Amino acid sequence: MSTALASPAALNSGRQEPLRVMVVDDSVVIRGLISRWIEAEPDMMVAASLRTGLDAVNQVERANPDVVVLDIEMPDLDGISALPQLLAKKRNLIVIMASTLTRRNAEISFKALSLGAADYIPKPESTREIAAADIFKHDLIQKIRHLAAKRCRPAALTAPPLAPHEQEPRSVATAAAPPHPAPVLRPFSMLSPRALLIGSSTGGPQALMTLVAGIGPVIDSYPVLITQHMPPTFTTILAEHLARVAGRPAHEGVDGEVVKPGHIYLAPGGRHMRLARKGLGAVIVLDDGPAVNFCKPAVDPLFTSAIDIWQGGILAVILTGMGSDGMRGGKQIVAAGGTVIAQDEASSVVWGMPGAAAQAGICAAVLPLQQIAPKLVRLFAGGHS
Repeated sequence: MSTALASPAALNSGRQEPLRVMVVDDSVVIRGLISRWIEAEPDMMVAASLRTGLDAVNQVERANPDVVVLDIEMPDLDGISALPQLLAKKRNLIVIMASTLTRRNAEISFKALSLGAADYIPKPESTREIAAADIFKHDLIQKIRHLAAKRCRPAALTAPPLAPHEQEPRSVATAAAPPHPAPVLRPFSMLSPRALLIGSSTGGPQALMTLVAGIGPVIDSYPVLITQHMPPTFTTILAEHLARVAGRPAHEGVDGEVVKPGHIYLAPGGRHMRLARKGLGAVIVLDDGPAVNFCKPAVDPLFTSAIDIWQGGILAVILTGMGSDGMRGGKQIVAAGGTVIAQDEASSVVWGMPGAAAQAGICAAVLPLQQIAPKLVRLFAGGHS
């Protein structure tokens, strides 16, 4: 779930004032820890440090935060109950839900995303873990910074796909200067896709729900493999949600499992999901090795391992997320003859991962989220653009 460190100056260049962060948690230890981390950042300040959701609702207008780090389990008014009241009192408030890794809290976190929370973050379960909470600190600070930068930046213009007759890479034309240079697009592969691989991070659960709901014909005939930066328990819940939305089987990948069409396989939290050849097909290999791109699971191991199985028959999609995970694997997929599609900046919660792929010049299309599923259906049905 982590991402590479980003420059505060680069992300916060349009702001004159530091980001105002409200910390809401009934644990005085957690509250104090997060507050000290925030105050140590040059581009952030603590707007308020509060014990309950009721305190947050009563003080949000006075404190005027840009971001709220909101615990789920609190007395008087819990986080999921406070969330809609906070959003009603301040438009465009960024709320990051914080919870321990229980199934109940994972379910609540998913509900919070549907109610308007920007993201979630798992927090340590004991003070012993907190003492060595480098990953928690890293993730939290980066989420605050990147999510706030997205809200402060004007929306980018949509990048149109290549027209059917175009065979040469070109730059996406825009009517006004976008926040990032227009990406150079490659032609779509002329090879028929044989598998769909998807990578996502911040904002990914919502994006994945939208995407899988529209690719039923693809799932029915081809395997779909997904890596979402997410901790254990959360991936279990996400797989259940994807199964309901898609109306097709979806589950966490199991070590040694044979990959088949008609199924969605999700990398389990805390383990990389790779592929290995077995006969004419593929099996899932779960890897408990070190984090890749600060992430575990990471997208690159899935992307690169699939090349030995399907070579140029891979169609990879990189959705919203912080960092650059998926870009290196995407380069290798393109070099093998496959195709990469990225979500566009305007529809991404954070244009880190898809932006890195787009700016690397490896994408055949950079599309709004709502246009990706129809494009995939056409490509898997035999289209080449």
